[in-house]
Amino acid sequence: MFKAKKSAAIAEPRKEGSEEGSSIPAILVGSFAAFGGILFGYDTGSISGIIAMDMFKQQFATEHHADGSPYLTSGQTSMIVSLLSVGTFVGALAISVIGDMVGRRYSLIGSCGVFSIGVLLQCVATHIPLFIVGRVIAGLGVGLISAIVPLYQSEASPKWIRGAIVSAYQFAITIGLLIASIVNQASKNRTDTGSYRIPIAVQFAWALILAAGMLLLPESPRYYVKKNKLDAARRSLGRLHALPPDHPLVTEELLEIQSNNEYEMSFGKSSLIDCFKPDGRQLYRILVGTTIQALQQLTGINFIFYYGTDFFQKSGISNPFTIALITNIVNVAFTPPGMYAVEKLGRRNLLLLGAVGMCVCEFIVAIVGTAVDSVVSNKVLIAFVCCYIAFFASSWGPVAWVVVGESFSLRTRSKSVAICAASNWLWNFAIGYATPYMVDSGPGNADLGAKVFFIWGSFCFVCIAFVYFFVYETKGLTLEQVDELYEKVPKAWQSKRFVPSLRLSEVESGDKPDAANVEKVSLEV
Repeated sequence: MFKAKKSAAIAEPRKEGSEEGSSIPAILVGSFAAFGGILFGYDTGSISGIIAMDMFKQQFATEHHADGSPYLTSGQTSMIVSLLSVGTFVGALAISVIGDMVGRRYSLIGSCGVFSIGVLLQCVATHIPLFIVGRVIAGLGVGLISAIVPLYQSEASPKWIRGAIVSAYQFAITIGLLIASIVNQASKNRTDTGSYRIPIAVQFAWALILAAGMLLLPESPRYYVKKNKLDAARRSLGRLHALPPDHPLVTEELLEIQSNNEYEMSFGKSSLIDCFKPDGRQLYRILVGTTIQALQQLTGINFIFYYGTDFFQKSGISNPFTIALITNIVNVAFTPPGMYAVEKLGRRNLLLLGAVGMCVCEFIVAIVGTAVDSVVSNKVLIAFVCCYIAFFASSWGPVAWVVVGESFSLRTRSKSVAICAASNWLWNFAIGYATPYMVDSGPGNADLGAKVFFIWGSFCFVCIAFVYFFVYETKGLTLEQVDELYEKVPKAWQSKRFVPSLRLSEVESGDKPDAANVEKVSLEV
């Protein structure tokens, strides 16, 4: 357990333009890193439209209807869509080692290169096997990115806006989904292979922008402390706060990070096994992180973004590409309110509110889609699918990543975040693979159609109970104070009343801190 001999009020957000520096550089760094979400979102959104394009079916389909028109079987659709997640699962786990070896920044740059190789293979493919290989390799890059971006953002961002910045990753995902829908809409009527190759090739631009930008950004100061590169950590903190490296406030924050790291490292170097040990409630944290990522997928959101166009088409809706575009616009529009609310309402309240809203909407979609078959029912279905997406986008979309990004101690953070991201991709694969068999008609398929929303709605009910009993409130805490929260507070629903004793070095009231008299926080076990 942590005990701090010296304590002081937590520093308030710095006033821009004051001699205490600025938080703007750290906010910009974290926000740009969120650009990695565009790769994730664009790929998810583009494949939904690509598999519904006539030219793609002509090129890759091996089966034909009685009228001679080609179609993809449930098995082919399942493999094309879901095997991306095999690569992402491996990539997310791999970053647990790579992120600690080469740093957060260079890991992101290398991930962009891996992703680009996968995109290239998809562009040149003329048969399903090579296309799938490209999907897996691109997935490897996306998996690396999906695990390292929230980690980098959490470690580089000021605590008072950390939740909003990590939420920007989800916002970037929604923008990627929207851009993919727009590009699909623009190219779907082409009568050559450009109809699907153009949407795929656009992904090169996202990888280039992210890699070039990361070359200019600083490394995480917490990574440097972990590697005992204190001078580099001091320079990184100075850049993030627009202060000279020897400024007292930089020294103060560096000492807190260093003290916490020394305490954690007193237990020895970490391995993947340490993420599952009861010490410091690591096992509890990893179970919460992996479960919240699994439940994010089990709300059914990627059913809409992977198979939405195809689902709307088979539901008798005449303009499925336009409806898919509308759902993506809703997704983008309602993510910023969630980024704001995560710091106002807190993590727990927003997750609970979102789960209740999604549960109601999905049961309405399931009931209407099952009981009535008419133009009116289609309009109701579309309306409540959009309402469901609005609740997801403003809650479980961004906040699941926030919880994962800030829940772990520095000693195991990289590995723990990677495991949680891998959980997301494992369930992403399972849902992506199983959905065509669950929804489609035909031999061997369940032919659930709109009834599948009963399943997603039931899992939203599980989300409500899970958040109430297991998810801690971490709003307003530094990453170091989160460790103390887990050690001192036994029940999640009691976490709102937590008052940290682990603080920045004590500063005498009315006096400005001086580098010579900044005292190191003393931690006792």
